[in-house]
Amino acid sequence: MARTKPWEVSDEVWERVHPLIPPAPSHAKGGRRRMDDRKAFEAMVYILRTGMQWNALPREVGASSTVHDRFQEWERAGFFKALWQAGLSEYDDLAGIQWEWQAVDGVMRHLPLAPAPRPEPTRPIAANVARSAVS
Repeated sequence: MARTKPWEVSDEVWERVHPLIPPAPSHAKGGRRRMDDRKAFEAMVYILRTGMQWNALPREVGASSTVHDRFQEWERAGFFKALWQAGLSEYDDLAGIQWEWQAVDGVMRHLPLAPAPRPEPTRPIAANVARSAVS
């Protein structure tokens, strides 16, 4: 049995996702060919499913910087919100969502970006000062 590639999405899923993807920006001046949208989406799914860091993305899945740039581009364009809304709508049609019973829970905390300041050094005791003067 051939090893499956866990990052590949089925054609059925891609048919639902593809219409929601924002159009690519124009590069009238040329440049490198743009990474295929499906390949970029599959790499994002792989990152989200595994929880790995962007820079740990295997090269065969895609270049981590390219995939991350595309992720940010699509986030700014509202792709993920549209994908979430489409998924909710489809589930609501299939099984029905009881919206009056929905709840949200979470914790928000401010975490410092820099380490806490170091305390000032302890002053020497008078006896130690006198002893060092004699030596």
